[in-house]
Amino acid sequence: MSKNVLVIGASRGIGKELVAQFAAKDLETFGFARSLKNGSENNIHLIQLDLLSPTIKSDFEKAIAGIDQIDYLIHNAGFIKVKPFLELSREDIQNCYQVNVLSVMEITQICIPKMKPGGHIVMISSIGGFQGSSKFPGLAAYSTSKAALVSLTELLAEEFKDSGIAINCLCLGAVQTEMMEEAFPGYKAPHQPAEIAEFIVDFTLNNGKYFHGKIIPVSVSNP
Repeated sequence: MSKNVLVIGASRGIGKELVAQFAAKDLETFGFARSLKNGSENNIHLIQLDLLSPTIKSDFEKAIAGIDQIDYLIHNAGFIKVKPFLELSREDIQNCYQVNVLSVMEITQICIPKMKPGGHIVMISSIGGFQGSSKFPGLAAYSTSKAALVSLTELLAEEFKDSGIAINCLCLGAVQTEMMEEAFPGYKAPHQPAEIAEFIVDFTLNNGKYFHGKIIPVSVSNP
């Protein structure tokens, strides 16, 4: 029986690579993003989902109604606002937290009942949300929301420690994505999306039995 993997935030960069690489390993791969058009080809299923919607929980529940079992869940979506702290609007802050934290919580609430022992939830955070890492001006809303994802991982790992479901968080460093370019214009990151996606796929499939509740920095540079 084929296993099912859900990738939240699958339209570009690392997420797009994750969908392709999971599918190449013969997993039924479901990718979700606001800019996607619904469609299926072979074992790739693309589903439009707006994480900023106030009805995200019910929207997602309907979207996966036909999926009986979830084996792997990757929270890769991210929303960034680069702006001096004193200029951040309420909407700027809300959008970062809605996508990077609140949607993660609500989607996970729907997914866990469909998961069995051996399942693995992987939160994709940022090295900017990792305690003790260097911080940068203009990223108060983004980095604090990614730090919340770190704490959420530890809390869920404790709450579901007897479930047999592994829950871990990868705090990524610099990767050459559109989001990276927005935060640090002109900076050349040491890794391409395909490289990091390969690491995430391997970690997801092979390391749930070794790690649970762990916050793992994946970074060789600063930023």
